[in-house]
Amino acid sequence: MEPLSSDRTQILVLNFNGRALLDECLPSVLDAAHRAPGGCGVIVVDNDSTDGSREWLASNWPDVRVIRQPNRGLASFNAVLADLNESVVLLLNNDVKLAPDAVAPLLAVFDQHADALFSAPQCWTFDGSLYEGMRTRVRSRFGLVQGMSRVPGHEDHVDQPDLTAAAGPILAVDRIKFLKLGGYDALFFPGRIEDLDLGFRVWMDGCRGYYVPESIAFHKGFGTFAPELGDARCDGLAMRNTLIFAWKNLRGARLAGHCFWVPIRLAASLIRGRWAFPKALIEALGRAREIWSARRSLHVGQVGWVERQEAFFRRFEW
Repeated sequence: MEPLSSDRTQILVLNFNGRALLDECLPSVLDAAHRAPGGCGVIVVDNDSTDGSREWLASNWPDVRVIRQPNRGLASFNAVLADLNESVVLLLNNDVKLAPDAVAPLLAVFDQHADALFSAPQCWTFDGSLYEGMRTRVRSRFGLVQGMSRVPGHEDHVDQPDLTAAAGPILAVDRIKFLKLGGYDALFFPGRIEDLDLGFRVWMDGCRGYYVPESIAFHKGFGTFAPELGDARCDGLAMRNTLIFAWKNLRGARLAGHCFWVPIRLAASLIRGRWAFPKALIEALGRAREIWSARRSLHVGQVGWVERQEAFFRRFEW
């Protein structure tokens, strides 16, 4: 592929069988792109959709560039970013709407903070009634790590700039730093928790993610996932990928604590006749070789890893 030359920011929208979502969300994205400083382009990254998304885009939005990629979930962004020239790029799911002036505050972060790898907006449900997050905290519960935004007392902080542990459906990234870090990890395909994995690796690499409440976005949670996979499968993937996250990234007493709780969780699930955790554990174990390879590539055993890991949890754990 030839490099996609532009001196402007690009907004990349990831799509898989989301024609109806594009119909609802894309106009706001194009409007925000038009209002961005200097304007910016919009590219739809289509993950081999079979619902006519590409044909619909060609008919209704012929000026929007479409790049077809094999379906690797969020990791599909990686190959496209490698062919761009812009220093900062926005990455959106297809179930995201942008407020008219959402782009500029996200871009400003990279001028203000040399350590910024990503910035994330204040995000709400489509009707604006419920805070979706992007000021992400983490919770360690019975050995499993979760990313959380609607934590107790979050209402007092939604309008305050801060660091964030992760950002899922929309974020702006420093393209070079993102690619150097390896981008999204396809190990988590088809999805869930890969944003927390990225945020953790960002911290461990000495960079930071910034929450920017001046930028407003709206998200239809599980707009693609739920119709394609169903709620039960979505929950199972989250559980499986939480195990993968721990085995790939954690070390020291925190990993030991995780290993302590896994057999207890398994026994409790079997006694109660609940099969979600055993299934997730079997799936995660099936990827043991890939997880070990990913763990080795991170140099998890290097000096200072545990100290930086614990600094991450001290900063974001609640």
